[in-house]
Amino acid sequence: MSHTPSPPSPSAEPLSLADVEATARAAHAGQTDKAGRPYAEHLRAVAEGVRRRGGDDEQIAAAWLHDAVEDDALSERWLREAALSRRTKDIVLALTKRAGEPPEAYAARILATPGAPLVKEADLAHNADPARLAVLDTATRTRLTEKYARMRALLGLVDPDEGA
Repeated sequence: MSHTPSPPSPSAEPLSLADVEATARAAHAGQTDKAGRPYAEHLRAVAEGVRRRGGDDEQIAAAWLHDAVEDDALSERWLREAALSRRTKDIVLALTKRAGEPPEAYAARILATPGAPLVKEADLAHNADPARLAVLDTATRTRLTEKYARMRALLGLVDPDEGA
């Protein structure tokens, strides 16, 4: 956590989306995803996915930060003290998986948090992107595909292959 920025002072101006992006990129610097790609690429894709789905700036900010606390890139204290809206903080915390938490409880918390389902939908869409999964070994690809499909079902999201 050597990249963790200092929490802003309570009187600080709200962080802009550019500030949030820069903070997230710095916090995750040096991290890679399961395919060995820079982790910031995933964050950017989720933020863009939220934007494409009609998400607002608070949801886009949460998308940039959605894995920060879970991955110990930023502390919960940093998040609590950051110059972010309560809604953005709530979304980030809703998307932060807890050790030993059943998927059903995780999904219920996301569904109960305004704005969080859209961010998780964008996260799942990028995680389940066939191009990203294709570079993984068969066992990992199968495990993750099943995990993402189960979470989509728990969240009541339509499978993209089913159509409308």
